[in-house]
Amino acid sequence: MAGLLQKLWIEQTKSRPRHSNDNGLVECKNGAVIRTHMGYGYIAAGRAADLQSFYVQYFNPYLNFHRPCGVPERVVDAKGKEKKGYRWYATPWEILRQLAGLASYLKAGVTMQEMEGWARRQTDMQAAASMQAAKRKLFASFPDQRTA
Repeated sequence: MAGLLQKLWIEQTKSRPRHSNDNGLVECKNGAVIRTHMGYGYIAAGRAADLQSFYVQYFNPYLNFHRPCGVPERVVDAKGKEKKGYRWYATPWEILRQLAGLASYLKAGVTMQEMEGWARRQTDMQAAASMQAAKRKLFASFPDQRTA
């Protein structure tokens, strides 16, 4: 097989830990976050605008301001082997607030006070409940794919 690949000038590659040259982070998020909430079913291209509106209005604010995620920390054992440990869990907004000079990373016209307002507008439970209600409403608006 390697001879055939060499003949066709196809380069074999292998991903290495902590040397990301692929979409591993995106695929991980798709599996752990997107597929958990959105499922694996087909959604017609004509519904893309509705889906994008749901993401912008409900899903992304929920993920960024109300859903904690693990913050990786490198742990080196006695033999020098690196592992990642997760001792601190925080929302992406809480992690972002830790950056020095945060204002320089924000889009033009967006302030830290405005983002803090978005985070405090709802409790975590209220944000989750409103996102779930919007998701149910969105999925109810899709025609049944099995009958098409």
